[in-house]
Amino acid sequence: MRSAISTYRLALVGFGSVGRGFAEILSLHHQRFVDRYGADVRIVAACTRRWCVYEPNGVDAATLLRAAATNTVGELPGACAWSADQMIASADADVLVEASPTDMTTGEPATTHIREAIARGMHVITANKGPIALHFAELRRLAEERGVMLGFEATVMSGTPALRLGWSNLAGCEIQEVRGIVNGTTNFILTRMERGMDYASALAEAQRLGYAEADPTGDVEGHDAAGKAAILANVLMDARLTPADVEREGITGITRDMVAAAAAAGERWKLIARVWRDGPTVRAAVHPMRLMVEHPLAGVDGATNALMISTDLLGNVTIIGPGAGGVATGFAILSDLLALHRVRG
Repeated sequence: MRSAISTYRLALVGFGSVGRGFAEILSLHHQRFVDRYGADVRIVAACTRRWCVYEPNGVDAATLLRAAATNTVGELPGACAWSADQMIASADADVLVEASPTDMTTGEPATTHIREAIARGMHVITANKGPIALHFAELRRLAEERGVMLGFEATVMSGTPALRLGWSNLAGCEIQEVRGIVNGTTNFILTRMERGMDYASALAEAQRLGYAEADPTGDVEGHDAAGKAAILANVLMDARLTPADVEREGITGITRDMVAAAAAAGERWKLIARVWRDGPTVRAAVHPMRLMVEHPLAGVDGATNALMISTDLLGNVTIIGPGAGGVATGFAILSDLLALHRVRG
């Protein structure tokens, strides 16, 4: 029998693709979460660099989506001039959802937002890779001291539960190595090159379809994958790596001839993030690699991501799924919320 309904009042920092994807999920399925799980999830505050809104009883998610799309948030009841820091300090909220733009050099301002929320006794769910790649050990300690949850499933492989698979479902195993395709942009480009495109044309198509930014450096030079490798090392192997500790090489040196030569040998190029134990040390690297077509990661095409976790008790466990997208990443936020609800309930 379902337990009593619990209400979760959320304050969102950032309302880009991830924030909108999460709001879209709530707009369509809020009542299902109440009926099925007893979780009444409400957005009570949302803040970006351009606007902020606060309604203690909850902002209708569909209304917020429409207002954000038409630049009319300032006309909503509860529109205010708060900064993100002011919202975190003042809003009557239980959970901070941190979905602001990522800075993989400093982790700011997201890391400060998370510290401030934890200090207030708020649970935190972040889709922002910077704080987890750079400051995970500290933030985990702060959350434990305050007795709040720190959720971060959205930081690797979007809504595909790769991190939860490793730290929760495989608990009891010794994780020896993790290999994966954790950047959809580069995988899309390499897939297109296998179909005859040169690198420049494949990149241009990725940009046209929205898989790659106008400045694709973070993806094609391996910076995004290196950040995720650091997260995998820190979360799954209790390391203390930063992206700067990850050996890194991107895909810009891969040519159409190299892709054709690999295909002729029954192999495929993939940008692989690898984390492994080297004695007492945990190491991480991101490199383009040729994989035999029989390898579990070789058949992963397009913008899809995959992770193969090598364990002592189960051998290799592979998970494949979406690695990007607003709704997919919004689902990761939801999964962390429901995990919190199961603990609290």
